[in-house]
Amino acid sequence: MKMEVKISKKRIDYTESMKILEQRVEDVYLSKKEELLWILEHNITYTSGTSGKDVDVIDKNLNIIKTNRGGKITVHSPGQKIIYFVINLNKRGKNIRKLVRKIENCIIKILSNYNLKTYSDAKNIGIWLSKDGKEKKVAAIGIKVKKWVAYHGFSINIKNDLNLYNKIIPCGIKDKGVISIFKFNKKKCKDINKIITEEFLNIFP
Repeated sequence: MKMEVKISKKRIDYTESMKILEQRVEDVYLSKKEELLWILEHNITYTSGTSGKDVDVIDKNLNIIKTNRGGKITVHSPGQKIIYFVINLNKRGKNIRKLVRKIENCIIKILSNYNLKTYSDAKNIGIWLSKDGKEKKVAAIGIKVKKWVAYHGFSINIKNDLNLYNKIIPCGIKDKGVISIFKFNKKKCKDINKIITEEFLNIFP
């Protein structure tokens, strides 16, 4: 199945990206356009998914954008790769659990290129690794399904400002932390877009 791959060099406004995604969902459903893989970065933006709660906001002055993706509250910022997709489950099988597992496996494979041993957690969605005896999230997942077209996507912390997470309880999880690839592996990530694209297209040919 053919998929368009789009890589944005300039940071994309979050609200604008959502408009583009929503339109693409309709176009894919109506077979007007191909499925989409879109790799980009956002400026500092706090967002809340459908399970977001006010108690997870520490800094009450934050401007938090409500979105229809699954999940709770998180932050996007420069140095974090955002991977949006639009996938037609009408043609790939109407199984959301299977889709989530594929996304998890895709992220794990991406990070294995940087010699990172990461894993999924049945209780806490996302991709995790262990550092100093503590589990820390390196990638977050948030998905919405409309007319059996899946969209939104996942984010991977490459070299973003982790202090931004101090203003919220990330994804509503109090007893675990967040981390970036750079904290583990200072290998330059200039090839990250290529690796993301290859691994994603291997999972979703």
